[in-house]
Amino acid sequence: MTWWAVVRFLHVLSAALWVGGQLTVSLVVLPLARRLLDEERRGGLLKAVGQRFGVFTVAVFLPVQVATGVAIAMHKGVTWASLAEPGYGRVLAAKLLVFCLVMVAAGLHGWATGAGRAVFARVMALGALVGSVVVVLFATALPYT
Repeated sequence: MTWWAVVRFLHVLSAALWVGGQLTVSLVVLPLARRLLDEERRGGLLKAVGQRFGVFTVAVFLPVQVATGVAIAMHKGVTWASLAEPGYGRVLAAKLLVFCLVMVAAGLHGWATGAGRAVFARVMALGALVGSVVVVLFATALPYT
């Protein structure tokens, strides 16, 4: 096992935890909370889950993704110019663009939830979830070199 295998593992593990967490909240926690809890308890639970997930995102996910992503890109010799080249560069550029949009949507979801804008919060949550799956799709499309 090489150092770069560990770096890639951490990058993939962090992404899997974040996307998996989004899917778990959306497909398991929310439906059960809606079905089993009254509005007050549901609100308290979902607020706590959201805050905990936000802390994980800021304290673990983003630092690991950025650090390992930059390390992998440097190891592969990626430059700003190479992001416009066909193949690895363009796929990585698309992945990075969607990742940035996902982070904006996730941040807006947190803001909208706190501001009591439920519909906008749901739209941003859905956007972040779909975007996260697209990021994973782009990641799997990156040519292995």
